[in-house]
Amino acid sequence: MNNLLVFFTALAISVAIIPLMIRLAPRLGMVDRPDPRKVHTKPIPRVGGVGIVFGALIPLLLWMPLDEAMLAYAFGALVLFGFGAWDDSHELGHYVKFIGQFIAVLGVVYYGDVYVEVLPFMDMERLPDSIAKPFTVFAMVGMINAMNHSDGLDGLAGGMSVLSLSCIAYLAFLADGQQVVTIAVAVLGGVMGFLRYNTHPARVFMGDSGSQFLGFTLGFLAILLTQDVNSALSPALPALFLGLPIVDILAVFAQRIYHGMNWFRATRNHIHHRLLELGFHHYEVVVIIYSIQMFFIASAIFLSYESDVLILAIYLGVCSLVFVFLTLAERQKWRAHRRHGRSKFAAFVQSAKQHAFFTVGTTRFVAIVIPLAFLATSVLVAHVPRDFGISAGILAVISLLVLIFGPKESIVLRAISYVTAAFVVYLETKYIGQESPVLRDISFGLYALLAVSIWLSVRYAANIEFRTSPLDFLVIFVALTVGIISHNHFHQDALGIMAVKLIILFYGCELIFMKLKGRWNSLKLDMSALITLSVLGIRSLI
Repeated sequence: MNNLLVFFTALAISVAIIPLMIRLAPRLGMVDRPDPRKVHTKPIPRVGGVGIVFGALIPLLLWMPLDEAMLAYAFGALVLFGFGAWDDSHELGHYVKFIGQFIAVLGVVYYGDVYVEVLPFMDMERLPDSIAKPFTVFAMVGMINAMNHSDGLDGLAGGMSVLSLSCIAYLAFLADGQQVVTIAVAVLGGVMGFLRYNTHPARVFMGDSGSQFLGFTLGFLAILLTQDVNSALSPALPALFLGLPIVDILAVFAQRIYHGMNWFRATRNHIHHRLLELGFHHYEVVVIIYSIQMFFIASAIFLSYESDVLILAIYLGVCSLVFVFLTLAERQKWRAHRRHGRSKFAAFVQSAKQHAFFTVGTTRFVAIVIPLAFLATSVLVAHVPRDFGISAGILAVISLLVLIFGPKESIVLRAISYVTAAFVVYLETKYIGQESPVLRDISFGLYALLAVSIWLSVRYAANIEFRTSPLDFLVIFVALTVGIISHNHFHQDALGIMAVKLIILFYGCELIFMKLKGRWNSLKLDMSALITLSVLGIRSLI
């Protein structure tokens, strides 16, 4: 419960601060202007780091015990934020930024006493402090710059950080590493609030103040997790859950050295730049990189106690495949999308996509099934807790008043529909699915059909306003991963199942509101929510 409070506080602070900073950005000079090296074509405020950093630090400072490691982390985060914000407004040189990075990291290593003591292939033999601490400083500064350099496309650095932080939080949770879990959850809240404004086309960039903070946090948590919280984990594991940013920056530096270029002069030879040059669309590049990072994250979770050799072999093998593909594709002048002409197969697929089943049928299915699912759950559930019933009754009264006296399209009704969806998922999973295997299997099948129908509707329905982004892909992956992982832990099983179902229902409700706005289907969803809440309220009193 404390972690949920930390997450939602961080999320709320981040979401609230960023719009204000967007308006202040021109006055502060914190605007990223286009140039030949960059992808965007118009000035974008780079103030997202303010929301990420303060969204994460405020709840941590309010609710976490401040030991030496935590104080060093907070100090380092503020130092990096200060230097990063300075760079975002005045374009500092790399050497000035290095000063801030070393100050932040030296505090963590020498005051917070957080450093790498065991390296891969050492058979748990500890490094002497004279080697371990300088190595840690070098590694953490490298991670800060790796994340800083990966911030090249809308949603890219933020999304990769979400995946890495989620993995760290999960592994720390299994080992009762509460400090690591709470820090990871707080930063996740800050980043998720930022991603609300950073999906393509972005309204804001995180800037150096955000990317340096994320790299610093990931390095700090990786050391705490593998060296302190659970030293039984393979010391090579950070390569997997930190993932692509590490190999990307090493490859870029190698190319710059090979060509005799300045190590620190920005160029367009990062992985995301090379994929763009091959003709992939912006969102396709982000999804491709997310997918590779997801593979690393899944490997880190399921191979966390395997040998260093296996872990590094998987990491280096996948990275090698990525660079082999990029190199061969560039040499063969291969392009992801043909500029002229269309094959017969492509024409057939395009014709099939225009069939009424895709353009109309799937949307109608979603609009019918979700209200029926609401009503069926209110009737079939074996037990309605009293607190749920009271809350449902209050919401039913509010919904009725808004339907009678309020506007036709009300954000209050929409919010009540989402809350009803949460009620339905909880009650159906806990009091129907666990007591009736038959109804549970029917429920799984129905949610699977809903998920497919929502995807088809979003992808192919005519005149649709609902637009997906790499953030949607990221959210769905995290939800599915929670479900799959928690299936192996009985006490967390219900939570994972509920997370997946809730994501599906939320997307379904959003589809109805956006696609069928102003039509009777939207009213039907509102009415079904009203009836469902009323029935739940009455049943809790019986």
